[in-house]
Amino acid sequence: MTPRKSDAHAPQDVSLLTADDLYLFNEGTHSHLYEKLGAHPVVTESVEGTYFAVWAPDAERLSVVGDFNGWDRDATPLHPKQASGIWEGFVPNVGKGALYKFHVVSRHGGYQAQKSDPFAFRCETAPQTASVVWDLDYEWADAEWMQARGQTNALNRPMSTYEMHVGSWMRDGDRWLTYGELAPRLTEYVHRLGFTHVEFLPVMEHPFYGSWGYQTTGYFAPSSRFGSAQDFMGLIDELHRAGISVILDWVPSHFPNDEHGLANFDGTHLYEHADPRKGFHPDWNSLIFNYGRNEVRSFLLSSAMHWISTYHADGLRVDAVASMLYLDYSRRAGEWIPNKFGGRENLEAIGLLRRLNQELYREHPDLQTIAEESTAWPMVSRPTYLGGLGFGLKWDMGWMHDTLRYMSTDPVHRKYHHNDLTFRQVYASSENFVLPLSHDEVVHGKGSLAGKMPGDEWQRLANLRLLLGYMWAQTGKKLLFMGGEFGQWREWNHDRSLDWDLLEQASHRGVQRWVEDVNRAYRSERALHEQDADPAGFEWIDANDSGSSVLSFLRKGVDQADTVLVVCNFTPVPREHHAIGVPHPGRWAEILNSDSPDYGGSGWGNLGGCHSSDRPMHGRPFALDLTLPPLACLYLKSPGVPA
Repeated sequence: MTPRKSDAHAPQDVSLLTADDLYLFNEGTHSHLYEKLGAHPVVTESVEGTYFAVWAPDAERLSVVGDFNGWDRDATPLHPKQASGIWEGFVPNVGKGALYKFHVVSRHGGYQAQKSDPFAFRCETAPQTASVVWDLDYEWADAEWMQARGQTNALNRPMSTYEMHVGSWMRDGDRWLTYGELAPRLTEYVHRLGFTHVEFLPVMEHPFYGSWGYQTTGYFAPSSRFGSAQDFMGLIDELHRAGISVILDWVPSHFPNDEHGLANFDGTHLYEHADPRKGFHPDWNSLIFNYGRNEVRSFLLSSAMHWISTYHADGLRVDAVASMLYLDYSRRAGEWIPNKFGGRENLEAIGLLRRLNQELYREHPDLQTIAEESTAWPMVSRPTYLGGLGFGLKWDMGWMHDTLRYMSTDPVHRKYHHNDLTFRQVYASSENFVLPLSHDEVVHGKGSLAGKMPGDEWQRLANLRLLLGYMWAQTGKKLLFMGGEFGQWREWNHDRSLDWDLLEQASHRGVQRWVEDVNRAYRSERALHEQDADPAGFEWIDANDSGSSVLSFLRKGVDQADTVLVVCNFTPVPREHHAIGVPHPGRWAEILNSDSPDYGGSGWGNLGGCHSSDRPMHGRPFALDLTLPPLACLYLKSPGVPA
């Protein structure tokens, strides 16, 4: 007998949820919900189909609708799973590729809506909003990488990150590249330039392309604009096989209020706070997660774990952490609610972040979590057992603001702002820092990095090379947004490709070559990375030469023989016979000079190195008589420590 349509898709008695799953979910500690909730193709003894499960505790009725039942809200009802708030059902003859949503009828006020699946592995491409039944089958080829990635991610290893936006890095005419098309081009490019990591702006599904992914609706699905889950896995796989780590930008701080998404999910403020003083974000016109709700914590823990476990990501950069930590963030008096102790700290968000890092590092001790935290909150990158938040690294926003303010100042006035460069060393060891020149600094009228620099075209690119050389020489890990590596003039536009045609000009090829060579030195010279997170890795030679706008300092490895001298001249005036004190005698080899003609510079330098003299200087027993090129930095390698 041929079954009727309604019979063919009637839910069967199949469940993926165990008693332990329900307990951990309702307790707020389940970190693998993506294995249980959502849509999962299943083969039973008698039939193939899909198991659906969704959390909607205040729903009166809930059904799954889709192209398999004519979007009929009455055809395929789901059923409550005990008192967990979860509705579930196995629907025969529904498989991979089927479009679906959950039709929710609330107990409150007659609210009805068709909701996308919060745990969907694939979504329709915007502006369509249905979820897609999908699997995560993929044959990985990065086993060797995964086994050894802890060495690459360690704090004593080089970490040079290329931050990029998938849709605007490179285009084919007006068409963005797919994950598959991007994989070989991006891998070759990043590998050639010597970056150790790639960080993607959020690839999680988002309905509004102009949000760059920061208005996330699909916390378990890569954007279908660029391909499938497997296509994105292939991109990560190819990067791994080339020895490149992958960091994903992840947004647990807020979500958009689109009707098909998480907002008002079952007719109540399920994922968000009901009180707008805690649940509405004034900066982004978005909603804030209710971090005090156990099931919401399980949802966010599971999302983070999903990208690490399922997609082999090597780390997460957690967006807008400061907005999570403070109840009064971007709010005036009377617009926020103090915590139970009367303070401004969001205790529930703090608890979530600590639990997040504990869970991720417990299962994957070889990853890195990175906080974008813009205040002086203490111990962001310190262990939770010491009272910290447990992140591996924190963006140094203070360094970024101070340095860009200094570099945008005309060199004739820089001597009055010398402290902008030197202040960082007061706090440089308080956290494990990443120095970010990120996407946020090249949008919204801020101009490109090259465009911020003063002077004529030559001076602007010289200043940019100086900025990048100075940044790479500092303690801390490095991050550079795409386009900065070749001196793009235009501000970043998410609707356009980078201006790759600039590389037809020798001056822009020179900037790119400089980044390649600085990356090579950073990776090969242990002094430049081995003690990035240790105060012993940095030592001033002269921090006070504001009159000349010159800085000199040492970067040091664990072995005293591994020492690199860095000297930066922040004026366009070449300085001959400039004495710099050094700790070791002999010939100091000039391993990098940003004023080399190879990089578009004017060619001032020290003929490959300089011999020390027995003249005490700057508290050191020896001195170098250097030529300092204009708007340039020098890296000189120590001859070592005599036996």
